[in-house]
Amino acid sequence: MRVRAVVVFRGRVQGVYFRANCADKADELGLDGYVRNMHDGSVEAVFEGEKSLIETCIDWNRKSQPYARVEAVEVNWSEPRGDVRGFQVHR
Repeated sequence: MRVRAVVVFRGRVQGVYFRANCADKADELGLDGYVRNMHDGSVEAVFEGEKSLIETCIDWNRKSQPYARVEAVEVNWSEPRGDVRGFQVHR
């Protein structure tokens, strides 16, 4: 079942290649969406795809990012919009 997750990662997540690594993992898992830095120092990622694959991606970003230190993760689930194809890094 396809779903959409808007995820906010907080901690040391900017300036540590978080977005590039997140995009690589999302591509590897076949997820659609995007990732971007937020003005408050957090990173927001929007994932669309199978819920189990999104959960895998969130968990990887939380625990396995090579240079980041994720201190908190907020996830909001919803119905997919289908307005994103592929996975992109936004500035």
